Amino acid sequence: MTEQHQAVLRANRVFVLDTNVLIHDPKAIFAFHGVVVCIPFMVLEELDTLKREAGEKGHNARQSIRLFDEMRKKGHLGEGVALDHDTEGAVLRILKNPEQIEFTLLQRDIHEIKDNAIIQTAVNLGKEGNKVTLVSKDINVRIKADTIGLDAEDYTKGSVDYDKLYKGWIRVALPANDLRQMTLKNIAGAIGNQQLATNEFVILESQSNEQNYRLYRYLGNKSFKEVTPISLMQSFSAKNVQQLMALDLLLDDNVKLLTLLGPAGTGKTFLTLLVGLYKTAYEHAYRKLMVTRPVIALGADIGFLPGDVQEKLHYWMQPVHDNLEFIASKMLRGTEQMLGMGSNEKKKKKTADQHKGHQDHDRQSHHENRFVEQLQRNGFLSLEAITYMRGRSIPYQFVFIDEVQNLTPHEVKTIVSRAGEGTKVILAGDPYQIDSPYLDFSSNGLTVTTEKFKDQSLFGSVFLEISERSELAKLAAEIL
Repeated sequence: MTEQHQAVLRANRVFVLDTNVLIHDPKAIFAFHGVVVCIPFMVLEELDTLKREAGEKGHNARQSIRLFDEMRKKGHLGEGVALDHDTEGAVLRILKNPEQIEFTLLQRDIHEIKDNAIIQTAVNLGKEGNKVTLVSKDINVRIKADTIGLDAEDYTKGSVDYDKLYKGWIRVALPANDLRQMTLKNIAGAIGNQQLATNEFVILESQSNEQNYRLYRYLGNKSFKEVTPISLMQSFSAKNVQQLMALDLLLDDNVKLLTLLGPAGTGKTFLTLLVGLYKTAYEHAYRKLMVTRPVIALGADIGFLPGDVQEKLHYWMQPVHDNLEFIASKMLRGTEQMLGMGSNEKKKKKTADQHKGHQDHDRQSHHENRFVEQLQRNGFLSLEAITYMRGRSIPYQFVFIDEVQNLTPHEVKTIVSRAGEGTKVILAGDPYQIDSPYLDFSSNGLTVTTEKFKDQSLFGSVFLEISERSELAKLAAEIL
């Protein structure tokens, strides 16, 4: 060990990493410079248990263990080994479990014991004269540490500042007369010194009436385009300016990657399915609309659902079916042309349309369900589990991945890197509603991808804030 590394050990600046940090980022030990990075023995035990799990959690546990094994070749881990040269002399140490835990355990829960053992390890280091910080992505662990006077912080490498999240649009208020006279030539003067990313929108609105606005998209190289109202298949149009932005980017085949963020009811899923269906079954710009979602349940996992894989996926994809059936209910008159229905089928449908009353509702429901099924049979629509996408190449497809806030940045990278020639990928989700215990607003795959791609010309993003669901749904979201 060099003199620099010896000096780091003598400096007594120590960071203790919780298990969830390594599950989030297996290379987290290299993120700390010029300090001692300590891994409690309890963390190794938890990694040993987690390594058997399938998916990202197990993969990251195994990767962390392999890294420690590589470090072991450099020396005695209990005494400290040098990390690579990019860490400014940082040292890695593995610490034994504490002989006793000072904190009273009212409930002998195994997870609570493990958390307290990790906290006790950090406390013991502090008693030896070290300046210690416990790093954990578990909020409760950080609260416990703070309660007993131990410094604790979140692991924030690669995370996104809540207040600086890229929304994909800005607002600029102007006098009504200036708004009326606005042209593409003088819009740059209207926004002043504000820096725009390619495909970022500018909402120019009247100072006296925000409902009086004009919408522009920045195309790069000081060039703008005005975005005017969009109508699809004579049945669908944007209900607000944010939906108009989303439609504009969804319809632009030059935008290969798009993120749509926002709470439930803002139209993310509906708009994406609408444009995906339009692009595949009507324009034939893509071979297929592929839809997938992470398998993270609010209750039981997908394995507990009845039926075979396709039947399980039907339950899991119910929000997708609901939206597609709603689209069908609005455009049933045009579905025959899109789906290639023959003359016999048209005659049958015409006969069925003559029935009245209760039969009308049954007939419409039947056609809506058949609409989704026939989309799948004709190859326009594919509903798949996200786990089946690893290792594939997906060319000329309109790929929609919903609930991306429950994916890690590495999982998003794995999926997006599958996109082949001519493929467009849409990532959508609500970063305020995360079901994964290892992710939060700043570290999930949706917000991190948005932040890292925001300066790329083939990328676009829209944060949708306005709910368009029923008044009851809006009220429930506000007060419950």
